[in-house]
Amino acid sequence: MTREQKEAFVAEFRERLGRAEAIFLTDFTGLDVKAMTSLRSRLKRAGGEYLVVKNRLVRRAFADTRAPDISRFLAGPTGVVFGHRDIVAAARAVTEFAKDNEDRPVFKVGILETDVLDPAQIERVAGMPPREELLSQVAGVLEGPAAALAGALGGKLQEMAGLVDALREDRE
Repeated sequence: MTREQKEAFVAEFRERLGRAEAIFLTDFTGLDVKAMTSLRSRLKRAGGEYLVVKNRLVRRAFADTRAPDISRFLAGPTGVVFGHRDIVAAARAVTEFAKDNEDRPVFKVGILETDVLDPAQIERVAGMPPREELLSQVAGVLEGPAAALAGALGGKLQEMAGLVDALREDRE
């Protein structure tokens, strides 16, 4: 790579880093080109992206950012998963792919906002329900108290109507 190509890669990596909600570093040892293509395809469907990187250039890209220091994990073959739209779906795509491919790739570390995630935490993220299901659960939690309030108010209105009817009958 020429110096200009390296500088362009670092700039592009920083731009991707700025757009990503989370990133995960992986060790892809043992995966062939066909498997890597399949992994990239799965990640693309999940709203993510997979990039094989040179550790030295990633260190340079992280140097002037507010991201936590993960340089100790930049050793050996490294692939970076960018979770753009749905980090759970991206983590799940890699985890499911690994189950089908002799546990490859292996998570090294992840970054979610400013938090560093170890491989066990990334596995827990991958096990979370999909975004749509989480949103429906939140909607259900929010709907419960509102429905209870509507029911209580409806009961009071019926009670008031009954009192008005009783008062009308009493006056007749």
